[in-house]
Amino acid sequence: MPSNLSAIKKIAISTGGGDAPGLNAVIKAVTVSAIQRGWDVLGIRDGYNGIMFPEMYPDGGFIRLTRETVRGITHLGGTILGTTNRNDPLHFPITNQQGEVEFLDRTDEIVRAFKLHSVDALISVGGDGSLAIANALHKKGIRVIGVPKTIDNDLDKTVITFGFDTAISFATECLDRLHTTAASHGRVMVVEVMGRYAGWIALHCGIAGSADVVLIPEIPFDIQIVAKKIIERDEGGHNFSIVVVSEAAHPIGGNIIAKPQTGRQELLGGIGSVVANELEQLTGKETRLVVLGHLLRGGSPTAFDRLVALRFGAAAVRALSEGMDGVMVALDPPNVRYVPLEKITSRTKKVPLDSDTILTARDLGICLGDQT
Repeated sequence: MPSNLSAIKKIAISTGGGDAPGLNAVIKAVTVSAIQRGWDVLGIRDGYNGIMFPEMYPDGGFIRLTRETVRGITHLGGTILGTTNRNDPLHFPITNQQGEVEFLDRTDEIVRAFKLHSVDALISVGGDGSLAIANALHKKGIRVIGVPKTIDNDLDKTVITFGFDTAISFATECLDRLHTTAASHGRVMVVEVMGRYAGWIALHCGIAGSADVVLIPEIPFDIQIVAKKIIERDEGGHNFSIVVVSEAAHPIGGNIIAKPQTGRQELLGGIGSVVANELEQLTGKETRLVVLGHLLRGGSPTAFDRLVALRFGAAAVRALSEGMDGVMVALDPPNVRYVPLEKITSRTKKVPLDSDTILTARDLGICLGDQT
């Protein structure tokens, strides 16, 4: 929302949470766009670790970003600033004298560091956790623009996040490869993919990669129905099957498999192994499990993700130059728009059960685990 703000001379950029292809493209777009306006740009090391633990870094936790610094990084995966999904400054874990874990709010340290380094505004690139931190900093007087980042595509108020297209493109290529080996051996191949609590990656790569079964968190599954689908394929002369499982998929009446982690999001994963073991017992077919995991995060971003990331970075700088504050850049094709940060972190964007993509899967005969 526009406001009467003083002229900007220096901005900072932070990349937090899990890495995603396209982060470096955002960094480049922010840096070049800001320099063209006569602003200085600082990159914060490893989320906010560069501020909370400056002694760990030879450069004091900040890196000055220049045209030379960001030259040739658009196509690179990862982030030149580093990132982390630990040490959330809103809920920083410490162990008290009784050996119990307590959580501190260290955002005041970030505010002081910005004043010390004469930083006028922050561009925060991240998912729901990073943007929640950004919103807290905004409420404490830091001028903030958010940029949505996650391969999971589960951030609300934006049609898509950069990193998602690269993830589903790679996952689809993996399914293409698994088709040939599954067909050669007459096996069931279970492929577990990331996605947190939303099934966007599994659904999109499953349809594009001609999977026979796709299991997502939004639709609790019946393993008997999945086994029936595989047996029917065998009886129809198709002696192999491809089953894509989102990491938060769960059976009807069952729970998501997750391991709590102190000061971090719970660790998801393991449902692929459960599904593979149960299907082997129910169908009698040799079954193999492939966990794509962090392979989906790495590598060079697709052209689509590069373009979205560059657009988001440039739009974030434009937002600051136009006096905006406390908003996130969102993709609303064919344009970008700005939405309040406080509206971003209130809910996870799930796959709508009546969406065209779900209907397409059903029309193609893909089993979603809830009906034959």
